[in-house]
Amino acid sequence: MTWLRALRETSRSGLKVSRTRLEPLVALRAAAGVAIVIGLALWLWSPPVAASSAFGAFAAGAATFQRSWRPRPVLALATGAGLAVSTFLGYLAASHVVLFVLLLAVWSFGAGLAWALGPTTGMVSALTIAVMLVTVTLPTSVLSALHHAALVGLGALVQAALTVVFPIRRWGAQRDALADAFAAEADYARRLRHEPVAPFDPEALMTARAAAELTPRQARRRPEDLHGQRALAERIRPVLASLADPTVGAAAEGPERDRAREVLATAAVVLDAVARSIRHGTPLEVPESADALLRSDAPGADLTGSARRSATRLVSLLSAAVERAEGSGPADATGTAHLLRPKAGELLPTAVRTVRRQVRWDAPVLRHAVRVSAVACVGYVLGSVLPLGHGYWAPMASVMVMRPDFTQTYERGVARFTGSLVGVALGTAIAQAAHPGTYALAALAVVSIGLMYLLMRSGYVVAQACVGAYVVFLLDMGGQQVEQTVRDRVLLTLLGGLLAMAAYALFPAWETPRLRDRLAEWIEATSGYVAAVMEVHADPARRRPGAVRRALLDLRAAGATWDQAVARADAEPVRHRGVSRSAVRDADAALSAAGRVGLVMEAHQPGRDAAPVPEAARFAAALREATARAAVQVRERRAPDWSALHAELARWPSDPAGDRVVRRGAELLVDTLDELAEALRPRSAGRRHPAGEPGPPAAQ
Repeated sequence: MTWLRALRETSRSGLKVSRTRLEPLVALRAAAGVAIVIGLALWLWSPPVAASSAFGAFAAGAATFQRSWRPRPVLALATGAGLAVSTFLGYLAASHVVLFVLLLAVWSFGAGLAWALGPTTGMVSALTIAVMLVTVTLPTSVLSALHHAALVGLGALVQAALTVVFPIRRWGAQRDALADAFAAEADYARRLRHEPVAPFDPEALMTARAAAELTPRQARRRPEDLHGQRALAERIRPVLASLADPTVGAAAEGPERDRAREVLATAAVVLDAVARSIRHGTPLEVPESADALLRSDAPGADLTGSARRSATRLVSLLSAAVERAEGSGPADATGTAHLLRPKAGELLPTAVRTVRRQVRWDAPVLRHAVRVSAVACVGYVLGSVLPLGHGYWAPMASVMVMRPDFTQTYERGVARFTGSLVGVALGTAIAQAAHPGTYALAALAVVSIGLMYLLMRSGYVVAQACVGAYVVFLLDMGGQQVEQTVRDRVLLTLLGGLLAMAAYALFPAWETPRLRDRLAEWIEATSGYVAAVMEVHADPARRRPGAVRRALLDLRAAGATWDQAVARADAEPVRHRGVSRSAVRDADAALSAAGRVGLVMEAHQPGRDAAPVPEAARFAAALREATARAAVQVRERRAPDWSALHAELARWPSDPAGDRVVRRGAELLVDTLDELAEALRPRSAGRRHPAGEPGPPAAQ
């Protein structure tokens, strides 16, 4: 993609406004926190103090809207603590330019590294840089530093207290995550009726798992209808795939396929009903037609073999989900043990290891930290030198739009400038036309920030328009010249956005060259999952508890990373140096099919008393060895060689012991891996589509 096209696409995406579900009560509560802080500051101190102290309440309120499964008061308090510390340090160093620039460089670098811990931590860390930049415009002394830091912390404390005193929709995020998982499986069941090998996006299940990580205290207070449901959702998905699969499930055509479609349609209805019940906490309502199937003694009528077993198993799992939603199911029958969420102290070693893994010159997060540090310092110096007031707006605009990847940085840069321009223009027009007093300006500021909280998920450009008006009203309340500050804010915001974009262009962290590494990781995870399932069939009595589950989680994580990498690479204005688009498409299809093979075999895991299948053990070992070599070949831009798997499969007896699913699964896996090799074969080796730079032909 050329730079011109990349800029056009990112600009269009940054200005996009989406229709999302609004949360007016949550927005009202956050706006009330800002109003309380501004009102107290006006009553006890002065308008300038009120304008500056409102930042803590605003930032803490914004932090509570981030995607996180930790309690909202914890997010508000953590944000307040970071803001207070940055405020205090900024105050102490503000009178010494060189010392402040050094402090800003170190603090910005650390805040940039915080993105390794997730977007919520990264966003909060960016806010601490912003508040440190604001402090340089205020009086400097140790006493005033402590005073202002306390005011910033007070804003966060008020937001935290409001979330405790006025809780809104308790467990709402967890309900939505679990309901989304069941709704995704309902949609999957409907698609399987017409496309028996339809892909499934595991993102909803991954989100539900993250939402299920609870502290012991949270587990004791979790609503009854959330107990055990995630485990059921996880177990339903492979059974749906197994029933629909024409190779090991229902026949491709005829009465058996018609019956499978009926069962899948009923399953979709039941799963949708369970999702609605969980989401709204209302009684479960199952249609009579679906209820008849759940109570049927022969749900697998007209089905044979593994398809019949899959239908029976599916109905059993659906009945358990209905019972749990009704609150009448046994608590220990569905695997209700919650996932233990580590305490804050226990997270520290993990966080340190996560950050240390990013301390590599080619790591996106390290490069982001370097960019943020450099841009913050350069922006501050330029803002101070230019004949404009409030020079901190330039670096503040930069650090608030910068992200570790190209797309988000450029999208947010365009959206921030456009939104700020609109918001500042509207705020100035209202202030100039109405000439409101101090308390009226405070009310307008609260309304503006309330609209930001309400609409912030509709698009970054909308949020920045509200923030622009909010800043105008606060500055006018503080007695500053609005006309001058409006011009300064617009020009310096533009400068900050240009600095952020230029920094990424000069010191990028492109995803395109790393596509082969991401693909190799996905190949390893997919083969590891299939091998783990094969090993269960190989020796059911000695299966390792949780081995398949851990392999599946690794597969989901690698698949999600691959999808994100492809999406980012598609938007990058760089010359192709990784995998061509046709190869990406073909490899994606092949690996998705390989993962489906493991999924179907997992649905037919044997009991511990089942006969072992020695051939499965040898095949799993050969698969792990071949995958290790294939990952190296993919990274070296060669097509992977799966000849060892062909040789191992040829040694299988014509009628092996055990279920036919194992033999058929091995054959399908080899076929899909051959398709993967063909997708990655270089053009010089006779590939139908180009696959990046020519390389040596794969060994045959």
